[in-house]
Amino acid sequence: MNFFDLKSIRWRIALPQLGLFLLILLGLLLYLSGFLRGIYLDTLKSRLEAECRLLATETLQMEQSSPSPEAIGQYAHSTGVSLGLRFTIIAIDGKVLADSEVDPTTMENHLTRPEVQQALSQGSGSSARKSATTGINTLYVAVPVRSGTQTTGIVRLAVPLADVDAVVARLQTTLSIALGIAALLSLVLSFLAIRSTTQPLEDLTDAARQVSAGNLHVTLLPTGGDEAGQLTDAFNTMTEQLRSQLDALRGEREKLSAVLSRMSDGVAILDDQGRVTMLNPAAERIFGQRETQVLGHSAAEVFRHHQLFDLWRECFESGKPNAVTIEIGLERTFLQAVATPLGKSLPGSTLLLFQDLTRLRRLETVRSDFIANISHELRTPLASLQALSETLQEGALEDPSAGRRFLDQMQKEIDTINQIIRELLELSTIESGKVPLTVQPVQPASLWAGSLMRMQLQAERNGLQLANLCPENLPPVSADAPRIEQVMINLLHNAIKFTPRGGTITVSAEVRAVEVVFSIQDTGMGIPAEDLPRIFERFYKADRSRSGGGTGLGLAIARHIVETHGGRIWAESTEGKGSTFFFTLPVST
Repeated sequence: MNFFDLKSIRWRIALPQLGLFLLILLGLLLYLSGFLRGIYLDTLKSRLEAECRLLATETLQMEQSSPSPEAIGQYAHSTGVSLGLRFTIIAIDGKVLADSEVDPTTMENHLTRPEVQQALSQGSGSSARKSATTGINTLYVAVPVRSGTQTTGIVRLAVPLADVDAVVARLQTTLSIALGIAALLSLVLSFLAIRSTTQPLEDLTDAARQVSAGNLHVTLLPTGGDEAGQLTDAFNTMTEQLRSQLDALRGEREKLSAVLSRMSDGVAILDDQGRVTMLNPAAERIFGQRETQVLGHSAAEVFRHHQLFDLWRECFESGKPNAVTIEIGLERTFLQAVATPLGKSLPGSTLLLFQDLTRLRRLETVRSDFIANISHELRTPLASLQALSETLQEGALEDPSAGRRFLDQMQKEIDTINQIIRELLELSTIESGKVPLTVQPVQPASLWAGSLMRMQLQAERNGLQLANLCPENLPPVSADAPRIEQVMINLLHNAIKFTPRGGTITVSAEVRAVEVVFSIQDTGMGIPAEDLPRIFERFYKADRSRSGGGTGLGLAIARHIVETHGGRIWAESTEGKGSTFFFTLPVST
């Protein structure tokens, strides 16, 4: 705390005390000055009176010898010089007979002087006044000269009051210095006493500032059992309780923040004006907005969808939960938004919960397509079996050659159904992770060589050329060789099936970072852009492939085998210009 801050409690206590003390000292100085002056004057008067009485005796003795006026004047002068005072001898009628400093012939009659009158009437007299002769303020003391009971004259001593005042001034100076020292000591002691009283308050003030700045680890040392000590103890208790409560609140807030930040559902809180006061990371991702940028903005501005704003308004006006399902964005994100009033927990605020249903919608689409696809795949052989069975029942069985042909056709349809069931079971087993893999280091070139050899005959029957551009010096990959060859055969089979006669299928591999990328490029029809994201789904077929046979499970099986190995699989295609399928396997370490 600034020592010279007059607004501090230290000065507010000290200044009145100091003012009162100085006022008392000033009064005491004035009183003592007058008192000392009076004492000094009284002492001086007594001394002068005693001197006068001695001089009166000497003057009487001198008068008895009938001296001349010159002798009296010489006597007065020598006496005044020896005493350092003005000495005057006055006759009984008031005539000045001699004066140690002034020619008596120039002096007026002194019978009416106050000190003379007092001396004649009271035996001694004194007066402090301005001298009519010298014009100087002077203290006079006079006593009568008596011979027995007869008064023969008056002797008077005079001292200038300036000398008296000089002595009194020296006394006042000494007194003032003493009182000043006393005042300074009193002030120092007062400040020490005040400081011992106010220091705990200053410490409390500084500690309170630190607490207001967020430092709750401030602890003050006890100062005793007085009020300041009790206040210090109360402050320490308060800060400890605040620290505990804030730690608890901080812990709860961190828990809430952790929950909100890791929620897959978006959460937003709007105030009674429809302004955003909180947005969790999931909601930031859904709406492409940062919480720090949208706080205080309206819901219409942040969500940019009138149905969400209407949802908040209806919930706010009715005070009841409400929900709506909408589709937003160019990516067709499906959201279920639920608005709930927070009531007493946060009056006037509304909680909006956003659940992203896009994946569920897509799963529903995949399920619907799966049911449609498997129905389509099974409908054809079952319908054929039904037709063949009915034909046989209607008499074709009587014709041995026709019956045999029909039975062979029925066997083919049964084989098709068995293949669909077998591939479904295999896909289900792979997806469940129950397929045991024997992973070993394998050369990429050997994987391609085995697969190409198995598909060479089929490619030749379709009039296609297989080209192997895989380098021999690639690092080995970690793979279950039979499973990866199954992936390669599925991809080669698709390439052969959809590449027109005279086309070329090229296989290759290259190292990228810590993985090897395998590729199968054909010069076939290509895949429409809208079909590319779904070609690895079960039973999914582009329209051009409906008449091409197959179960539609080969690419799904390939995807799961590659992913089980820790790799990725994807396709790139331009319709009418062919397709390229890629998959990766980790390099063996």
